[in-house]
Amino acid sequence: MTDQKKIIVVSGPSGAGKTTVINLAMKRRADLRFSVSATTRAPREGETEGKDYFFVSVEDFLRMAEEGELLEHAQYVGNYYGTPRKPIEEMLEQGMDVVLDIEVQGAAQVRERVPGSISVFLTVPSFDVLRERLRARGTETEERISERLARAREEYKQIPYYDYIVINDDPVIAAEELCSIITAEKCRTADRIKQLEEC
Repeated sequence: MTDQKKIIVVSGPSGAGKTTVINLAMKRRADLRFSVSATTRAPREGETEGKDYFFVSVEDFLRMAEEGELLEHAQYVGNYYGTPRKPIEEMLEQGMDVVLDIEVQGAAQVRERVPGSISVFLTVPSFDVLRERLRARGTETEERISERLARAREEYKQIPYYDYIVINDDPVIAAEELCSIITAEKCRTADRIKQLEEC
């Protein structure tokens, strides 16, 4: 009897700590893999091609979208982001759950296109915390921080459409909650009945 493999969508404002929480969750779950997004933005210091993102030109990104190579795509703070389909399909076939770190527009597309996907909104306890985390990065101008906070306010309006909320006050606890959500989803009656019938 094997669990049905899941796509887990994690969204939240920039600075909420999504990358840290997802990495901690993957250390706890050997069957969890990360979907690397494609983006047109420039790499930040320390980011690696193919590990953090696939960094592509605007022309290549638009071609990928046009040819159906992306599960979802959206524009965010002046750059394009999208999720390549093929790596996700390969990971699911290998028996892995796949976690996507994508913004709210893309999450809505995945919810529509992938029934049974799990959506989690990850955020911080307050906007003051979010502002300080963005400043602590040292990579953003005050103008860009203001843009990201304004965007976060818009993103918060989408929270009711998510299955779960994780508040990242402590990344270890937030990762534990994310792992618990995945486990609980695999125990849903509809999925488990199918497994029992197969056996």
